Amino acid sequence: MSNYKVDITGINTSDLKVLSHEENMELFKALNDGDESAKDKLVNGNLKLVLSILKGFNKHNLNMDYLFQVGVIGLIKAIDNFDVSYNLKLSTYGVPLILGEIKKYLRDNTSIRVSRSIKDNAYQILRFKEDYINMHGREPSNSEISTALGMKEYEIGYALESLREPMSIFEPIYNDGGDTIYLEDQIADQKEQNKDHDMIISMHRALLKIDARERNILLERFVIGKTQSEIAKSLNISQAQVSRIEKNAMEKVRKLIK
Repeated sequence: MSNYKVDITGINTSDLKVLSHEENMELFKALNDGDESAKDKLVNGNLKLVLSILKGFNKHNLNMDYLFQVGVIGLIKAIDNFDVSYNLKLSTYGVPLILGEIKKYLRDNTSIRVSRSIKDNAYQILRFKEDYINMHGREPSNSEISTALGMKEYEIGYALESLREPMSIFEPIYNDGGDTIYLEDQIADQKEQNKDHDMIISMHRALLKIDARERNILLERFVIGKTQSEIAKSLNISQAQVSRIEKNAMEKVRKLIK
């Protein structure tokens, strides 16, 4: 893990422990059984996940100490809301929440302004996407944009986010080559913890009540972060069909959690 070059005051990042997926699952089991110390071990054993995301912001002259603390808040929210029944890795579930927490901080902190170069990148991406759609009839994925423009994938998401305004719980907050939506990230940003808990329970129950195909598409879109094109390819159906199934599933979920 020597490739992590983020300097955090008071922390020797090279000495941080990294838990395996199996170790994480054992700790979640212990936490669910009432062992509160397991939560501290989960946080401390996944701090390098936060550092890996901070690398994308390291060159923007931001205060890494502040961003690290914000990222850890996102990690804690991911641990608090993680559901082992979905059989996901903590990193898969946690990255969008950590990234979302950092982006929210940057967006809301009035002392930080998005640089001109980031906005230039965003407009360059939008122009490329428009040309690509006209030529191929579909939106490019992040990897295709990355290859064509020579940008890192995290730079693409961050650049596009710089043009966005805060949105509601059912609208996209992070663009990943399509219109990726992270519902859990939005839920985690609510201020009242009791409402957080009730909403998560309602969401979980609603997902169990909808069709299995709809549920799988929502999980791949909202938790794993796949684009509609990627899901369509894996299911051997059209992107329009995926979009229609997703829309119907979202409408069912909305009604079920009201």
